[in-house]
Amino acid sequence: MEIVRHPGGAAVVALNEQGQVCLLYQYRHALGGWLWELPAGKIETGESPLETACHELEEEAGVHAGCWRELGSIVSSPGVFNERIHLFLATGLREAAHEAEIHEVFERHWVPFGEALAWARQGRIQDAKSVAALFRAREHVPPEFRNAG
Repeated sequence: MEIVRHPGGAAVVALNEQGQVCLLYQYRHALGGWLWELPAGKIETGESPLETACHELEEEAGVHAGCWRELGSIVSSPGVFNERIHLFLATGLREAAHEAEIHEVFERHWVPFGEALAWARQGRIQDAKSVAALFRAREHVPPEFRNAG
């Protein structure tokens, strides 16, 4: 039996004061196309899932968060991978001291939370970690931001 070992990852639902979440429209070579995703990344050696979430949020969204909530974890493909992805809700956002680093090909968008949730429900967001994180975050998001805007 073949098992692909992976150190795991972290994904962040970054919610600003206007009720918008950061979504990345990112090119994924393996699929030959563009996907909507949350800021996320691989856990580096010696790093905690929260540390990964913090630096990915800064690098990809260009913000820091004052408040973090753990949303649990998911397994991406348990028949083949041992990868576990840790999910977080980040609020109390403020701009990072420097511009977000662009190491990958993506566009950054701030989308109303309710609209992002609708995109996940409709299949416009197909990335599994992003869909799971948005639905897990829903109960922690103020009611006025939950409906599509």
